[in-house]
Amino acid sequence: MKLILSLAPLFLSTLVASKSFLFGGNQQHPLADDNLSVPGDNPLSFCADPSDYILTIDNVDLDPNPPEKGKALTIKAKGNFTEKVEKDAYINLSVKYGVITLINTKADLCDQMKEVDESCPLEGAKDFTKNVTLPKEIPRGTYTVLADVYTKDDEHVTCLKATAHFS
Repeated sequence: MKLILSLAPLFLSTLVASKSFLFGGNQQHPLADDNLSVPGDNPLSFCADPSDYILTIDNVDLDPNPPEKGKALTIKAKGNFTEKVEKDAYINLSVKYGVITLINTKADLCDQMKEVDESCPLEGAKDFTKNVTLPKEIPRGTYTVLADVYTKDDEHVTCLKATAHFS
């Protein structure tokens, strides 16, 4: 079983590649707070005002959006690291199915970047495209994903959240 979704330029695309099954439903909706929406055709929102984040996300596009079970998904993302992000940066990842926590883990950011042919240190403008195939066997329900990313010195790189609905 593939794990969960994570979408965000550069480092969070790794989570899409290895954990993208969360966005396989036909009734996916972005979170309601439009002024925190991540630019592009996607269901992502920032957790808070992104102006203080190290990663400036220009856009994240999914094709198709919403993604479909058992079909190919193309993720295109573009962003800019305003500061160097080095080894030992990390992602706090939480995935819930309704009120049940499926995953609550801390992952090494630099290890995850290998999924999108990137390596640490991360700095400057980044642009990538990643293709994944979503499994057909995605249980019905509502999934919530939170990916909170920090440098080794606990500086905020970014924080993203998304909700997917399956019927």
